[in-house]
Amino acid sequence: MFCYIAFLRAINIGGRRVKMDYLRQLFESFSFSNVATFIASGNVIFHTEIDDKKMLESKIENRLREALGYEVATFVRTNKELNKIVSHRVFEQFDSGLVKTLNVAFLSQKLDRELEQKLNLLKSDIDDLILEEQEIYWLCSKNQSESKFTNSILEKRLNLQATIRSATTVKKIDALIRNAS
Repeated sequence: MFCYIAFLRAINIGGRRVKMDYLRQLFESFSFSNVATFIASGNVIFHTEIDDKKMLESKIENRLREALGYEVATFVRTNKELNKIVSHRVFEQFDSGLVKTLNVAFLSQKLDRELEQKLNLLKSDIDDLILEEQEIYWLCSKNQSESKFTNSILEKRLNLQATIRSATTVKKIDALIRNAS
């Protein structure tokens, strides 16, 4: 069995409301086991025999579209990948207070050189963006509300889908998984 985390984009916005109990039941109906949700922003931990993240993303997106009636972009990471993310050096800066706000953007694909250059154009005096694998670490030196950077701007600039989670949320999901093992 493999442990995965599905980060769902915009599942509970724009008048849409999906109760986490219902979301958990949906994932169980997809033949996943040990399903757990974490806060109402679409974070789902699950286990499966399937060892193919892209196949899982496609399966979840298709089944959620059927069940909910709208598209839900899905970003799947393994428990080991999530642990690597929370072990990134930027979390030390956040934990020590050197960074006011830290978020992780989960991308649908790795960026090529051209997209990486476009990403670098989004950096500002208060926003630093660090790319690693399929994640962008967004370090904001002020309150996030003072930043002009958003998920929407990121998606438009790079012409790909992404979803953003706070460092605190990502760390808590990682801790839940490690404590359950």
